[in-house]
Amino acid sequence: MSFLEECASYCPYCGEPISMLVDTSCEEQTYAEDCEVCCRPIIVNAWVDEDGSASVSLQREDD
Repeated sequence: MSFLEECASYCPYCGEPISMLVDTSCEEQTYAEDCEVCCRPIIVNAWVDEDGSASVSLQREDD
């Protein structure tokens, strides 16, 4: 059984689509990840919904 689920969103700086793997064995997590296109640091807030699916919210580091 895999605890990784792919989530898609957009870079809050350059607007490019981003795909990331979220560890669904953790209920909630926050970490920084650089955009693969513009290399700016993005704050990733990831959580697992009640139905077990992963969701992400991305924000600029300077917000």
